[in-house]
Amino acid sequence: MANIITVSALNRYVKTLLERDCVLTDIALRGEISNFTNHFKTGHFYFSLRDEQCSVKAVMFRSYAQQLSFIPENGMRVIIRGRISLFERDGTFQVYVEDLFPDGIGAMQLAFDQLKRRLEEEGLFDLQHKKALPVMPQCIGLVTSKTGAAIQDILNVTRRRYPMAHFLLAPVSVQGNDAATEIASAIHQLDTSGQVDVIIVARGGGSKEDLWVFNDERIARAAYACKTPVVSAIGHEIDFCILDFVSDVRAPTPSAAAELVMPDVRAEWIRLYKIYTNICKEIQQKVRLCYNRLNEQTRASELNNVKTFPIRERKALLQKCDLLQKQMTFLQTHRTQKLAHYADLCHSLNPYEVLARGYAVVEKNDEIIKEANQLATGDRVQLRFQNGFVKCKVEQVFSKEEQYEKRNDI
Repeated sequence: MANIITVSALNRYVKTLLERDCVLTDIALRGEISNFTNHFKTGHFYFSLRDEQCSVKAVMFRSYAQQLSFIPENGMRVIIRGRISLFERDGTFQVYVEDLFPDGIGAMQLAFDQLKRRLEEEGLFDLQHKKALPVMPQCIGLVTSKTGAAIQDILNVTRRRYPMAHFLLAPVSVQGNDAATEIASAIHQLDTSGQVDVIIVARGGGSKEDLWVFNDERIARAAYACKTPVVSAIGHEIDFCILDFVSDVRAPTPSAAAELVMPDVRAEWIRLYKIYTNICKEIQQKVRLCYNRLNEQTRASELNNVKTFPIRERKALLQKCDLLQKQMTFLQTHRTQKLAHYADLCHSLNPYEVLARGYAVVEKNDEIIKEANQLATGDRVQLRFQNGFVKCKVEQVFSKEEQYEKRNDI
């Protein structure tokens, strides 16, 4: 007859057999997760692992679960590693999971996708929460390694574009176990300091693993809670991290972040000078237009509405009219006298007036003879007087010297 044992003894015996089996103490299984439960009080994971025909219960205790970079989900195909044992109280055969990997997709990528989807559902990526960058920042907060290439790239661009900018550096580790805590704390400290107008979180290029710290949820939530605009500048243009989606502006590189944040002073001066020139031209045109309109209105008012002028303005206008009348009289008198002088001068120079005083004009062949040496003995000339002319024949020609000697002889 078979030995009679208790249920507890049976379960304990079966558990001992399972745990002594060298194959079952370290086994890897592939299957699909179902009935997943995350026990928030204890931190343990409970689920079933199944394939097309069978299923087995599984448990992953907190000490192992908290080491995962992602949260298991129903329908997820995974590979687990652990041991097989029996839960004595219920007599439940189950797998005690020590590690778990996604089947077909990397754990890091899965963790990234899960966190991205969860934060997006919470609204951390919404455009309505994005803050605009300041046009002319006075002080820029910088969260990066003080010895990395990122800070040098940012400073080089700043010297060229916006040399008057000031920086407040919060030096942090950009990789390693403590990096996420340091970065999140630095963002919070710069934001609450009240000294910076914008914050740049930067890191140079590297492998996906090197940049993975910027996918940490603590950094994402620190950036979302920040009242100061945050610019993410992580790696190169092809690199994306969770911080890129939460930040107000994403720059492909640290240098590009500096160009986005720092205005180009030279370009701004040129733009402002053009604006200033256009404003000056518009002001001049408007002043000229107003002046012309004022002149037209003043003239119309003076000509048509003199009676409506105040007494003081009427007196001033009358004084101006009297002054203008005097000036016109003076100019008229002056010009009349000047005209009379020119008339007397013209009268005195009139050749007929000269002839009236007893002079005559000698002409030869219709040409006026001005000198004696223009004539010769025997030439026929014409003497023109005021009231007529006579024709004569030259008998002898004397020069001025000969005429003087002849007078002396006489």
